[in-house]
Parts: sequence; structure tokens; C-alpha cells
Amino acid sequence: MAQMDSIGTTTEGLARRRMPWFGLLAGVVGSCLVLFIVAPLAGMTLSCSLSDLSAAAAEQEVRSSIRLTLLCAMFATVACTAFGVPLGYLLARRRFRGRSLVLAIIDLPIIIPHSAAGLALLTVIGRHSLIGSVSERSGLLLVGAPAGIAVAMAFVSVPFLVNAARAGFEAVPQRLERVARTLGATPARVFFSVALPLAWRDILGGMILMWARGISEFGAVIIIAYHPMTTPVMVFQRFKDYGLDSARAVAVLLVGICVGIFVVLRLLARRPKASEAGHA
Repeated sequence: MAQMDSIGTTTEGLARRRMPWFGLLAGVVGSCLVLFIVAPLAGMTLSCSLSDLSAAAAEQEVRSSIRLTLLCAMFATVACTAFGVPLGYLLARRRFRGRSLVLAIIDLPIIIPHSAAGLALLTVIGRHSLIGSVSERSGLLLVGAPAGIAVAMAFVSVPFLVNAARAGFEAVPQRLERVARTLGATPARVFFSVALPLAWRDILGGMILMWARGISEFGAVIIIAYHPMTTPVMVFQRFKDYGLDSARAVAVLLVGICVGIFVVLRLLARRPKASEAGHA
């Protein structure tokens, strides 16, 4: 036993001595990727003066565009949560014929060009389609309206929510659910009292990613609704019509708002973990 402990200690010592160069290499390579992400954003932000930002923020058109973008993305996220979370639970707990096909279909909006996604949506919700004509007669406009923008955002971003919910439910031990079932809990009560409370952080993370992805959507949205303008569409329109300087301030303003909200939501999602660690 002592000899085995000695061998283990020697092996650990060798691993420690050999690890620094690999850790340094991984750090350098990883830093290059982080720099690749940060450099364009930092360059755009630093090249935009405070006067340009304040002027952009003072424009009613810009404020309305940002408000529309945030609200449409939030509505799309909340609406899809009601459908995506049960689907994620089903995919995590059931092995059925065609499950792989369903998983592939869920990921389709990520891999297809988003301009093509906009065209596909237009054939379904356009004014000459069945859904579009029925909704228009009922007073709900889709094409060229906030509701259509929310539909486009939901289509391209919902895979992030479903996949996060599925991963969260897969991480919940099934034995806890089985114990609840043996105590007489119905499947619905097991879902709401056991699975959902244990997977909510992953679900919240998926909602944040879906919301953020919806905000940044351009290709599908511009086909469904050029007006009213979301902020990504406005950035494109100002760059096309007036050049880089006019578009940059609006882009920096939107990025700053989104990053601020994103950080706050992430911190709120992590706060319960810290309190649980303190109680432990």
C-alpha cells in the first residue's frame, strides 16, 4: 500500500511539473480567441465619442427602435418558454422513435441561412397565406408588424432555449422523480415540484441566450418587417444610406444596453448558488 501511495505521489508530482507549459500554451491560445472577440467590439466602442452616443440616444427614432427590439425579443422568449420547456423535458426523459429527427429539426434554424428562414416564414405568415389572411381578418397583423418581428426572432433563436432546457432536465437525477412518484405524486406534480426547480438555472440561461439571439437577428426580421425598424435593421439602413459614422453610434448604444442587461441577468441567475453555498 505504501509503495502504491509512493507511486501515486510520484505520478502527481510529474504531472505538476509537466503541466505548466501546457497550461501556458492553452492560456495563450485561449487569449487569442478572447482577443478576437473583444478587439472588434472594443475598437468600435473606443472610436465612438460620447457626443455621438448622446446624440444617438437623444433621437426618438433610435429609442423607439431599441424599445421595439427588446420587447419583441422578450415576448418571443416568454411565449416560446411555455412550449420549449415541456418539449425539453420530453426529450430528456423519453426515448422514442423519431427522437433524433426531432432533435435535428430543433437545430435547423441555427444552420440554415437566416434570410432563407425569413422567406420560409413569409410563405407561412404572409398576407396571401392561410395563417396570414386569418390573422389579418382578426386584426392581428404579422407582416410589417411587431408580432411578425417576434415570430422571426422566435424561429431563429428557440433552439437555444430547448437545448438548454433539455440539458438541464438531463442533469436532474431520475431517482428523485421516481421517489416522488412512489410517494403518490402525479407526473405533472413531479415536473413542477422536482424537475423544474432543479433545472431552472439552465432554463433561465437558455432564455437569456434566446432573448439575446433574438435581439441580434437581422436576416429573418428584415424580410418579415423592414418597418417598424428593429435596431439591427436600423444599423444596416444608416450604414447603407449615411456611412459608418452614422451607424456606429446606434450599434454601440445597442451593444452597451444588451451587455448591461445580459450581465445583470447572469448575476441574478448565479446569486442563489452563492447563497446556497453559504448555507452549506
